[in-house]
Amino acid sequence: MKSIFVFILFIANTCFAQRWQAELLVGVSGYSGDLSERYFTLKTMRPAVNLNLKYNAFDNLIVFRAGVGYGQVSAHDKDSKASDYIDRNLNFKSNILEGSFCVEVNMFGPDRFDGYPYAFAGAGIFHFDPYTFDKNNTKTYLQPLSTEGQGLLQYPDRKPYSLTQFCIPFGIGWKMKLTPQFDIIYELGSRLLFTDYLDDVSTNYVDPDILLAERGATAVELAYKRISPSPVVEGLKRGNPKVKDQYYFSGIKILYHFGGRLTKVY
Repeated sequence: MKSIFVFILFIANTCFAQRWQAELLVGVSGYSGDLSERYFTLKTMRPAVNLNLKYNAFDNLIVFRAGVGYGQVSAHDKDSKASDYIDRNLNFKSNILEGSFCVEVNMFGPDRFDGYPYAFAGAGIFHFDPYTFDKNNTKTYLQPLSTEGQGLLQYPDRKPYSLTQFCIPFGIGWKMKLTPQFDIIYELGSRLLFTDYLDDVSTNYVDPDILLAERGATAVELAYKRISPSPVVEGLKRGNPKVKDQYYFSGIKILYHFGGRLTKVY
């Protein structure tokens, strides 16, 4: 009886372990927003990594995953082909740290195919902090400068934006079996955001005299960098508040099955 109990416990532990997976993504992060003309462009891509712990459920068709990701987003108007972008002359960079929980849906049964597509969606929290460099090449964070009047009494409708916000990750991928314990995966995943200030650009220019009095000369310098300045500054279009910013992760993932691949018995 003792031997039977140990055998049953071993089988149960093995089956439980087989449902758990870990994966590492090595790839790129990218940005789409007020400083980009296209959703995908090589000039905004930077290295990125992502680590997930996953649980395989419901006959290999549904996978739950929780993970963390790190990347960088950036853009510069000088890389644009549009004259109005070039004349605006803005730029930014920001590191992105993200935590997320998602559900993957395998489109075909992994037990029957060696390669198959999947889709995923979920919820996440990310931290960002846009910065640029001033005329002295000093790294300067933009959010405290209120470049578009955020938080100033003279612009009560423009609230300061939080540097930690909610996001909705979603995307698609392709899984390919390598061995009983390893898969290789390509994934492209975007993030739906609820802020238009990932790049610190959203709406119109504010009065430079007000900005100078409230936030100082550096704020004016970095808020208004137009190559061909206009004497009428306040109210000129600086960004597009109707479209929210986005960022994405894309790359190759290696997935490890703890205890070997879970197989379904027919």
